[in-house]
Amino acid sequence: MVAVTLGMLVVFALVVVTMVLFVTETFPPDVTAIGVIVALVVLEPWTQVDLQTGLSGFSSTATITVLAMYALSEGIQNTGAIRLLGDAVSKFAHGSESRLLGAIIGLTGPIAGIINNAPVVAVFIPMVSDLADEAAVSPSKLLIPLSYAAMLGGTLTLIGTATNLVASEAYATATGEPPFSMFVFTPLGVLVLVVGGIYLLTVAPHLIPERIAPGSRTASYGVQPFLARVLIPSRSPLVGSPAKEVADDAHRDLNVDILDVLRGQTHFIATDSDRDVEGRDILTVRGDPATIREFCRLADLRFLPRASVTDAELDRPERVALVELVVPRESGLIGETIGDARLRERYDATVLAVRRRGGELVREHFRDVELQAGDSLLLQTTDETARYLRESDDFVVTSEAAEELIDTQLSPTAFRAFAIVAAVIGLAAIGAVPIAVAALGGVAVMVAMDVLSASEAYDAVSWNVIFLLAGVIPLGRALQLTGGVALLGELVGVTATVLPELAVLALFYILTGLLSNVITPVASVVLIIPVAIDTAFRLGADPFGFAIAVTFAGSTAFMTPIGYQTNLMVYGPGGYRFTDYLRVGAPLQFLLAAVTTFGIDLLWGI
Repeated sequence: MVAVTLGMLVVFALVVVTMVLFVTETFPPDVTAIGVIVALVVLEPWTQVDLQTGLSGFSSTATITVLAMYALSEGIQNTGAIRLLGDAVSKFAHGSESRLLGAIIGLTGPIAGIINNAPVVAVFIPMVSDLADEAAVSPSKLLIPLSYAAMLGGTLTLIGTATNLVASEAYATATGEPPFSMFVFTPLGVLVLVVGGIYLLTVAPHLIPERIAPGSRTASYGVQPFLARVLIPSRSPLVGSPAKEVADDAHRDLNVDILDVLRGQTHFIATDSDRDVEGRDILTVRGDPATIREFCRLADLRFLPRASVTDAELDRPERVALVELVVPRESGLIGETIGDARLRERYDATVLAVRRRGGELVREHFRDVELQAGDSLLLQTTDETARYLRESDDFVVTSEAAEELIDTQLSPTAFRAFAIVAAVIGLAAIGAVPIAVAALGGVAVMVAMDVLSASEAYDAVSWNVIFLLAGVIPLGRALQLTGGVALLGELVGVTATVLPELAVLALFYILTGLLSNVITPVASVVLIIPVAIDTAFRLGADPFGFAIAVTFAGSTAFMTPIGYQTNLMVYGPGGYRFTDYLRVGAPLQFLLAAVTTFGIDLLWGI
């Protein structure tokens, strides 16, 4: 019997505190992870984690490989190949929802097995939203399947997700065996992707609600009642005033935004123009209907009640773009109000509406709206700003408005980029060099061959994920050093004596999957995989099968929008509610628990 020590209790307490902070998001997960490192080293007499062990997460093979794969994925993304696939999907679908859904799943899954799935989903969201408009299909019907397919595709190869790489290193550390090979997951990954794909094609469409009606973005955000057209008579005091000054005054004094000025057949943005207002100009304005009427009264304007405002009029070719954005988890604007973020001044953009993570629509009084991860914003801005927003870490562009501004030709560096990634995968697969070395070498070659600039390589890395990995890896090590893993393994082993080994395997899969829905998959795998391996040894089972089960479960956080970053990315654009993920994801998660468990037994035995 393993004796309970004070060191175990200290580490268990740290695990509990860490999980609570992950769930509540009191602090960003990466900040919590940094705090874990500090706590482990400061409490070394009890945690047995010295400075070198505490910082070992930064030099971990998994961390280095994930960092390099972000840069390699950026190199592939820059080729334009993924965008060209959008044109192929459009031609294949011919307006059919089922063909469109099949094409999305069939493309996203395999691609996500090679390229990190987060950038894949980021590129596909605007493409899918545009294809949904063309096919008169609600984007709600397509975006959850897009996220789920990317998650399933991550199980195809070792480099499919960060979770796989972390699990590989944890398995090698706990067993003394070599890490997972590049394609060790592939047979089971193909089975999981096929079964999951069939579910997404047949069952999911009946479970996913149509949260956003097919049609324009202004309609989906309910903006129409807050948009109006007003005519400037020659007698108006605004005539002769600079358009930018009029727009700034209306915004400051009345919270009315002037989006567009129509002069004859010419449109221009008031806030981005040095022209003066002239009589007979027509303004497109946004604001509370009563306030717009007050603006007309004060400025002697004529309200045009029958002049409706469409997407096309807010998203014109004359340097104007209508852009939909999502606030990602790593955004530096989280916690700031829209007023404090100064979006109007920084991005020359007018906020038309905000869809909160809970589905609430905000269409006025934006200044006091506090930005949170998963919020969606509908903006009108210039095409230059739209291009800049695509490169910003504070937002993910999810509308096709800015997409049209990007050249969809295949880059001249495409062949080099694909050859480099193929070489990285090939060298790692045959064991010529470790995966971390192959991936770092691939990044160096990409930069040397002008596929990627050094700054693009650095910018491509999700540094919050890197710090998260660096923090949770030593926490798992502390559990092992203090004997916490052995204690948990013994407790589970006693319980498991009344169950067959296959049922114990399934329970570890379900436990990891459920935990991944409320904290990050990486943290779940780091904490569970040592216990699963210890339990396997106690039962006389093969620890490899248990490690694979935990690894695959880490990629099945289907039941919440917060468990996996791609779920959060589609949350706003799809107009989803929290319960939608539970409705669609829970049956899939338990279906794959059975498929994965029996698949492991069939392929490798336990």
